[in-house]
Amino acid sequence: MTKNTPPYVIPFEHIRMTDVDQVGGKNSSLGEMIGQLSSSGVRVPGGFATTAAAFRDFLAHDGLATRIQQTLDALDVDDVIALARIGQQIRQWVLDAPLPKRLEAEIKSHYEALAAESGAGASFAVRSSATAEDLPEASFAGQQETFLNIHGLQNVLTAVKETFASLYNDRAISYRVHKGFAHADVALSAGVQRMVRSDTGASGVMFTLDTESGFDQVVFITASYGLGETVVQGAVNPDEFYVHKPTLAQGKPSIVRRSLGSKMIKMVFTDAKEAGKSTATVDVPEKDRYRFALSDADVLELARYAMIIEQHYGRPMDIEWGRDGEDGKLYVLQARPETVKSHAGRVTEKYALKQHGKVLAKGRAIGQKIGAGPARIVKSAKEMDRVKPGDVLVTDMTDPNWEPVMKRAAAIVTNRGGRTCHAAIIARELGIPAIVGTGDATEGISEDESVTVSCAEGDTGYVYRGHLEYEVTRADVGHLPTLPAKIMMNVGNPELAFEFAQIPNGGVGLARLEFVINNVIGVHPKAILDIEHVRESLREEITRRARGYASPEDFFVDKLVEGVATIGAAFYPKPVIVRLSDFKSNEYRKLLGGEMYEPDEENPMIGFRGASRYVAESFRDCFELECRAMKRVRDELGLTNVEIMIPFVRTVSEAKRVVDLLAEHGLERGVNGLRLIMMCEIPSNALLADEFLQHFDGFSIGSNDLTQLTLGLDRDSGLVAQGFDERDAAVKKLLSMAIAACNRLGKYIGICGQGPSDHADFARWLMDEGIQTISLNPDTVVETWVRLGSNA
Repeated sequence: MTKNTPPYVIPFEHIRMTDVDQVGGKNSSLGEMIGQLSSSGVRVPGGFATTAAAFRDFLAHDGLATRIQQTLDALDVDDVIALARIGQQIRQWVLDAPLPKRLEAEIKSHYEALAAESGAGASFAVRSSATAEDLPEASFAGQQETFLNIHGLQNVLTAVKETFASLYNDRAISYRVHKGFAHADVALSAGVQRMVRSDTGASGVMFTLDTESGFDQVVFITASYGLGETVVQGAVNPDEFYVHKPTLAQGKPSIVRRSLGSKMIKMVFTDAKEAGKSTATVDVPEKDRYRFALSDADVLELARYAMIIEQHYGRPMDIEWGRDGEDGKLYVLQARPETVKSHAGRVTEKYALKQHGKVLAKGRAIGQKIGAGPARIVKSAKEMDRVKPGDVLVTDMTDPNWEPVMKRAAAIVTNRGGRTCHAAIIARELGIPAIVGTGDATEGISEDESVTVSCAEGDTGYVYRGHLEYEVTRADVGHLPTLPAKIMMNVGNPELAFEFAQIPNGGVGLARLEFVINNVIGVHPKAILDIEHVRESLREEITRRARGYASPEDFFVDKLVEGVATIGAAFYPKPVIVRLSDFKSNEYRKLLGGEMYEPDEENPMIGFRGASRYVAESFRDCFELECRAMKRVRDELGLTNVEIMIPFVRTVSEAKRVVDLLAEHGLERGVNGLRLIMMCEIPSNALLADEFLQHFDGFSIGSNDLTQLTLGLDRDSGLVAQGFDERDAAVKKLLSMAIAACNRLGKYIGICGQGPSDHADFARWLMDEGIQTISLNPDTVVETWVRLGSNA
């Protein structure tokens, strides 16, 4: 090779991001990280890459490039049968062609050096890297092949040629056409990289934003046992973790949410050395399925790697990682720009069902849209041509091979897969709602049955029977008028917090703790504390729900922590006012084990609830669980924007008792900036506002309870409900008293009832009276904000 002859092989340590035209996005990124981020502690296994020049010279042999181009020019890629036939023919041409002698010699030289450096027994991954791959405008994820656990020079050479051929996979051909890339402009580089022994450890994918909402203040990590291909391909439902970036940067253990995946299988090494036979899929032992694949320390270390990588590249990133089961260390295997949510605009689009039906299947929601159509049960890629425009594609597992027909579907539903698999990435890019990891969709849904696929209800997606009505609302949130009061939000479901945080807001005026207790935990706290003495069937169910956690008590506290921390992180550093549990006895009875501990009250609305429950001897140990969770959120996770609100405080003496009890549990007013807010929802609260405010930092008006208790009517009774109106003169007099007292004493005053959303005149009256914040349901924020601004 002369001095001016371009090399056919370059070691990773000599590659930078500017070399994407030579070695593709994937390999240039690996070289960039090895050269620039090793000193920051980011570990990337070494290796080398073949160049675009090598690939083009390989195709020049015997006119192969010309034959390929002429064949592709005549192809209609939307004809999936022709696409499959032509793709197979071209790949075979590539496999039959000889590698240039110089390329073989350079691969041999670099392979021998890498093998010597890696030590005895090391194996290698051979991955493709297209020169148009992983650009910010498009995701070529998974379109070319990867070969794992390859040993020996000859097997490496064979794998390199296989990766060259994979540039002409059906999905890659189709994708280039639809994205406007000329086939001849895209070359392929093969990266040969030392394998991380994640076959005996764990692996997964992480994003430096939330993949569904685009919220960019978290790192989202998926993890499963064995090699990462099962996660990427969607063959397993992995564990999931969210880490809050701002508090992680402060040194806090900022895991705000975790979800235990089923992790049924894992991919491991075999004794075979050649491509295609060097790995196998085996079952994960049952005991391992019910614990997380990563320790908290590993999750935090990965999140720190992700933040370093994102900062270096200056954009949201999609990163594959592995934990070596032999040395216990974490490694970054790939990093590429995230290509969907980071390009979202300022116009919000909200899908909402107007009716519900029988649930046929449920799983992980991909995107936040709704789609409906006839179900098409497809057993394999060979049947893809059966999918017609507007069908709902239902199958065991999709992968990017299905991309040519995925764009036809109104929605996609799979038995297997996680939120970071290739199919999920492509579904997001195409803007198609998808539900993955349902377990049994192909059994529960019938061929040609009309179904509605809803991804608009949080992390869980639902397949409903029938073509249900839904609505789509769009709003430009770029320019909203200035108001005399801050607009805050009421948030119950933590799964929607990242999405809601994208809507303009002044924080959260009401976060309801009972949503987490009811929907995530589902067990009465007394049954958790008394688990050794409850009936056997209840004990077994509690133990099942608590899998992955140290004990049922830890499960209860940790889930409260995760729910509150998720909302706190979503709106950080804006205030998030968390109301401690305000279940009434009839609502507590509905929890598992609740009938054993709750009284049967005639009128629970004004019974054993709120502050009187907290200070009662019979409930103090349950209240302590809530206090432990809140203290951890604030003190350990560093989410000091979280404030505490006490509901239904009847008397001033009760106010003092509950504030003293909070202090006993480490939640002392004023310490570490803690503000205690009281719900103003009983006439006595407004009448004795000055006295109550000696113990609290402000009021949040609960207009629903205040109205019914002032007017002496049951808002749930159809016989008198027509008399319910927050604008009644008696209610407004009490509201005026409460607002005036708070402003006079320099205290917080807000409202978190529905009245301001329903009645614009009421909202304007509140602002004239001096209300500081109005907290609304998220779906009414923009509309109400604009309406109030236009009448200000």
